[in-house]
Amino acid sequence: MMVAVGQAAPDFTLQANGNRTISLRDFRGQYVVLYFYPKDMTPGCTTEACDFRDYHPKFAELNTVVLGISPDDVKSHDKFVAKHELPFPLLADPDHQVAEAYGVWVLKKMYGREYMGIERSTFLIDPEGTIVKVWPKVKVKGHVEEVLQTIEQLQQQ
Repeated sequence: MMVAVGQAAPDFTLQANGNRTISLRDFRGQYVVLYFYPKDMTPGCTTEACDFRDYHPKFAELNTVVLGISPDDVKSHDKFVAKHELPFPLLADPDHQVAEAYGVWVLKKMYGREYMGIERSTFLIDPEGTIVKVWPKVKVKGHVEEVLQTIEQLQQQ
């Protein structure tokens, strides 16, 4: 089951690019955009990461941290970050425990083959650690702009 709006965001501690260890609780007091994506260096995932990169200054203005999570290892994340100059952390979830906690590790089908993998999803977590918006089955085009608009609306309330 995917976590829902109103629930406390499941806490985690994972290794990230740049030889860092990152915990969700480190970002209390800020909004967190937690996005799960299937694989480094693939077309859709690269587009999504670069969109978050291009809007990063705007997220920073809104006291919002962007964190990307995939099952790829830290070495893969380091290459992905370097190649595309990503200014935010990518976290390695190789045993998909965090993906499972958020309900995004699902049975997928492609070309008649079934396998387990990440369902591209984004969670917006408020400064108190509560999930305030969920985007399941994300379509990349226009997604980052929609996330940004949602944060702006929440902060105007």
